[in-house]
Amino acid sequence: MFEILSKEMLTPNICRMKVSAPRVASAARPGQFLIVRADEKGERIPLTISDYDAEEGTVTIVTQKIGASSSDIISFEPGESFADVVGPLGLASDFVKCSSEELAGRHYIFIAGGVGTAPVYPQVKWLHEHGAAVDVIVGARTRDLLIYTDEFRHVCDNLYICTDDGSEGFHGVGTAMLEKLVAEGEHYTRAVAIGPMIMMKFSTLTCRKLGIPITVSLNSLMVDGTGMCGACRVTVGGKVRFACVEGPEFDGYEVDFDEAMRRQGQYKQEEAEAMEHHVCRIGRGK
Repeated sequence: MFEILSKEMLTPNICRMKVSAPRVASAARPGQFLIVRADEKGERIPLTISDYDAEEGTVTIVTQKIGASSSDIISFEPGESFADVVGPLGLASDFVKCSSEELAGRHYIFIAGGVGTAPVYPQVKWLHEHGAAVDVIVGARTRDLLIYTDEFRHVCDNLYICTDDGSEGFHGVGTAMLEKLVAEGEHYTRAVAIGPMIMMKFSTLTCRKLGIPITVSLNSLMVDGTGMCGACRVTVGGKVRFACVEGPEFDGYEVDFDEAMRRQGQYKQEEAEAMEHHVCRIGRGK
């Protein structure tokens, strides 16, 4: 069993939990994900690792309440335990293979949106600890939906906050902020975008225009997390790839985002029906 050590609601619908999982924590790397099963009747849910501490033996997950299974996960409290936490799965970020000498000459820009902001954190922390220059753009519709801004201030060189309504930071989307930074003379060797699929698509289009290589994470496509269900297959570079076993990170220039967005919406009706008939874990006997 995997005990929940702490729980915090970052927004009304986004929850952060620290979970005891020593073996997972010892092997985890930035960019990887976990499979969480709340209880013996629970669905397998892929969640990107939002932090890990090998010495402490813990991993951190951030879950957005969007369906029946995510609602079950969020309903757990400290002291309770998940039935399964499996991982780390997927491939680590490419920069993990680089030496500190290689990273010292690089300048990364991360574009983070929504719940996708959480898995950006371990990547930025790793790069910062290994000598790379790292800037972060965090975007949300309004200031109340911003997450991880305090954490980023300790691990990046510059943090740029954007809100669609102008309630905090730059009034506009993250891609507009990136264009502004480049126009003001910033030079980036690589961009990384993690967030809603449409945000990653437009981040890629912007980076192509600016001549910046970009990596995107397709973790939101995953269902089973092992490559068997086929739900996460997407065309990358003209070839069919599976996000869970060959990713979740890919070259943004090569991703067919229109296909990915169609695939992402294929279970919306089933998920809506599941929520309509959802019985909480207390009701079915926890």
